[in-house]
Amino acid sequence: MIKYLSEDRCIQCNLCVKVCPTSVFDKVADHFPTISRQEDCQTCFLCEAYCPVDALYVSPMLDNTNEPLTVTPEESAMLGSYRQAIGWGKGRSSTASLDMTHILRDLVEDDAGPRS
Repeated sequence: MIKYLSEDRCIQCNLCVKVCPTSVFDKVADHFPTISRQEDCQTCFLCEAYCPVDALYVSPMLDNTNEPLTVTPEESAMLGSYRQAIGWGKGRSSTASLDMTHILRDLVEDDAGPRS
């Protein structure tokens, strides 16, 4: 679930607003976006992946929407960690070649025959 948007890092590009499939963020004129509907977050990580300045932290474990939208010093080191893990961004190496999902697909096709 989206936990934090760093005001210090945000460049007000509003990509998080645009890519969020459940409209968790609100665009605010001349200001950084706000997390307005945290409870609607589906933890898809799209906002964090698309943020060009690593200003977002999506917690894969957070499910209590009553928690404050603040970040601990330890979590601040996690800003953009998903984006880094998938290799998105200048100077990062893509991790797409490490994806093993195709093996699962092949196993399912072998057991059930090819998909139509």
